[in-house]
Amino acid sequence: MRKLLIPVTVAAIAAATLAVPAPAERAVVIPAARQDVPATPGMQTAVFAGGCFWGMEAVFERVKGVRAVTSGYAGGDRATANYAAVSTERTRHAEAVRVVYDPRQVSYATLLRVYFSIAHDPTQLNRQGPDTGPSYRSAIFPQSPQQRAVAAAYIAQLQRSGAYPRPIVTRLESGAFFPAEPSHQQFFDRNPTHPYIVAWDKPKVAAFRAAFPTLAR
Repeated sequence: MRKLLIPVTVAAIAAATLAVPAPAERAVVIPAARQDVPATPGMQTAVFAGGCFWGMEAVFERVKGVRAVTSGYAGGDRATANYAAVSTERTRHAEAVRVVYDPRQVSYATLLRVYFSIAHDPTQLNRQGPDTGPSYRSAIFPQSPQQRAVAAAYIAQLQRSGAYPRPIVTRLESGAFFPAEPSHQQFFDRNPTHPYIVAWDKPKVAAFRAAFPTLAR
């Protein structure tokens, strides 16, 4: 997404973006987590970072039981929680999504499975596909001790499973979540022909639907 800050033509952006094959046309087959966060009355919240928040938001919005998804920044300070500052790669922020979900319909462990299987590639260090820098890192921001324990156990489980050709680099971090600018919210749905969406995020959403047909809506 950083290329959007460069003053080039739309045609040039399209050519540069579409010249690179999409990275997530198939979900990685991984086991379900052995541990989970108990369901409680009311909504629960999860925060995940894993590359451009446009695609992460698009995937989680299509999970049954998810009530709201917000694109934003996590890991840094409020003062630098804006696109221009985060683009400098010096704010400690990661592009992230806040997922509000009904635990009676979808569990935290199920969201983790989607996150690791298709929402992003957890083996890429400080990058995702064409986007590079620490703001694109793979990181989970647990919202409770239970979430932290379940996420840590699942990462260990996946490392042992041999499902990935390289080690998982996902970090468990702390920090507040700050919503991104309105222009970044629901970007996938509002910009279906944007070159980046067509090249990288539409294949990701299609792969999610194919891999998790009973979970997709």
